[in-house]
Amino acid sequence: MKTGRWNNCNVLDARQERRQLWHFGRDGSGARLLSERVVLSTDPLPARHVARTWSDVWQPKLNVAWLPASQVFLRVVHLPPSDPKELEGMVELQIERLSPLPITQVVWTFEVLSPPASPAQTIVVIIATRNVVEDVLGRLEDSGFLADRLELPQLRELLAIQASGDGVWLLPREEGGRAVCLAAWRFGGQWQNLSLLQLSGDEQAGQHMVDLLRQIAWAGEMEGWLIPNPAWHLVAEEGLAARLESALRTAVGDALTIHPPLALPRLAALSATATGAGNLVPAEFLSRYRQQFIDRLWMRALGGLGLAYLFAILGYFVALQWVQYQKDALDQQIVFSTSAYTNALELRAKVQILQEQVSLKFAALDCWKAASDNLPQELNLTQLTFQRGKKLGLFGTVPSDQQGLVTTYNQALAAATVNGQPLFSQVSTRSIQASAAGPSGSTARPMNWSIECEIRRSDL
Repeated sequence: MKTGRWNNCNVLDARQERRQLWHFGRDGSGARLLSERVVLSTDPLPARHVARTWSDVWQPKLNVAWLPASQVFLRVVHLPPSDPKELEGMVELQIERLSPLPITQVVWTFEVLSPPASPAQTIVVIIATRNVVEDVLGRLEDSGFLADRLELPQLRELLAIQASGDGVWLLPREEGGRAVCLAAWRFGGQWQNLSLLQLSGDEQAGQHMVDLLRQIAWAGEMEGWLIPNPAWHLVAEEGLAARLESALRTAVGDALTIHPPLALPRLAALSATATGAGNLVPAEFLSRYRQQFIDRLWMRALGGLGLAYLFAILGYFVALQWVQYQKDALDQQIVFSTSAYTNALELRAKVQILQEQVSLKFAALDCWKAASDNLPQELNLTQLTFQRGKKLGLFGTVPSDQQGLVTTYNQALAAATVNGQPLFSQVSTRSIQASAAGPSGSTARPMNWSIECEIRRSDL
């Protein structure tokens, strides 16, 4: 779940009992407010906006939550110019000196306050106690909100001011029944000190803030960055400004200028579009959220496959029942038509036999006619055989000096036709040989001959 690329973004202000949720859509390099709602701490957040779904794979979603500033510490660090990739390592070397608590008990991040072309780098280190961060993330998880980024809205508002001159900027906001003020001190073209002041919730809030500012001013004078008579800027809502103005006027006089704060939807849009923003969500939480998201995708994919398999099985059984129904209907038709079909086959066989008998009779007559019509007078036909209507055998005698007539007879039979079609497909002389004895009184012995003809019929 990357925080630098998103199509939908949710910004949640969970610092009050009445939580505010802004839902943004991507609009070029900015954010377009799609919806805004107030949700009580006892009510669930709208799942269709904040929950992780399949669409997050191709339309990434970013969830940003505002952290209460009551237990957050800010430290300003000035570093020499360096590669932006080395900033985290440079800050990490000083974190034990900057943190008010042991490093194992805090979560820290940082924001770059100096402009890109600045000769020196001004970094604000944001430190929060780990148990507070984990408690906030736990409550958000119970509401179904898995935060990708946890940040301070006061710091986002300070970065949006883009102050150019020296002076003190005071940005108070109501938070949980009391006010928390971000005091930012800018001198020599750099932010020198950032502090979060916890103010009382009564009419003495202004005097309380003045006392805290005096302590910071004394520290600044000792460190040498505070100049005399700086300009004072109060950025607060009308009601809160009225509570604080009187004490501030008494302390600084006409050097105080009051400015209207950014509207909360505008501040939420800045949180959504912030690039390189510091993030107080621990890395192990982000890893767990990412793994849970991947696990849900796998489980839903497997569930979808299982459901598809179940529907496929149901479809298979439905199709099987339909085929079985069609088969049963066909079996009934077969049973009803078996008797008629058997009778039809029997009748067809009888007809075929009769047709074959008729065909054989006509074939025999055609063969007899061809044999008699083409028989030379000198030849004697003594025997004729008709084998299954396919072969015709002719046997006879011929004088020994007339053997050539057998060949002539063979050729005549080969040329015999019926209805313009050859009667025989092949005619061959099988033998011509002398007989055992000639007729009485004859000196020449007759020759026996035999001719075999293959009848040309496709129906036999």
